[in-house]
Amino acid sequence: MGDSQKTLLITGASRGIGHATVRRFNREGWRVVTVSRTPCAPECPFAKPSNHLQLDLSDPADTINAVGVLQEMLGGRLDALVNNAGVSPKGPEGQRLNTLTTDLTTWGQVFHVNFFASVVLARGLREELAAAKGSVVNVTSIAGSRVHPFAGAAYATSKAALAALTREMAHDFGPLGVRVNAIAPGEVETAILSPGTDKIVEKLPLQRLGQPEEVAAAIYFLCSGESSYISGAEIEVNGAQHV
Repeated sequence: MGDSQKTLLITGASRGIGHATVRRFNREGWRVVTVSRTPCAPECPFAKPSNHLQLDLSDPADTINAVGVLQEMLGGRLDALVNNAGVSPKGPEGQRLNTLTTDLTTWGQVFHVNFFASVVLARGLREELAAAKGSVVNVTSIAGSRVHPFAGAAYATSKAALAALTREMAHDFGPLGVRVNAIAPGEVETAILSPGTDKIVEKLPLQRLGQPEEVAAAIYFLCSGESSYISGAEIEVNGAQHV
């Protein structure tokens, strides 16, 4: 890796928005370090085993212990951290889990992946981020600001907490020269769309699904010099679904 090459670390990198983000940063010439529950896919043209860490973010001990491994992989510098990993469990018939039907174990698993892992990684890698005057992007959700027909209560509240965390981190990391922002995607066309999404899309002002590449573009903007004075913001990427 040349001294001028920037480095991205992204969680939840194996599919959907995460994989589109890997493709975008790779195309821009960045070194991309990926974290996901699955092994490095050999058929992926962007994947390198030396730049991949298989990690289950629902296990707090494993996540904490992984910080040291990531520090060795990064070599003292991190230009961008994208906390993209997220889980949204459903009921036995695929139904939304609400506050009455979500057991405490599920609440804990969701919050460990969607919220606490972001704290652990950003705090653990703060010296690497500070060395690069880097950027953190937390991926929240439209569900963090309203009751969603498919996203469960644990998922929605974890994303709302992540939005609040973004503001707190922007305040605390700012003196280190590190910017912290969030993006809140709406209905994005991925392999895990819920049945009935078409009914939501009909009511969107843009009347179409978002594409993973469009979300990846917003993430790239927040990690680039083009957003050098933006911090503590949450950008809606949802075709005006929030209005």
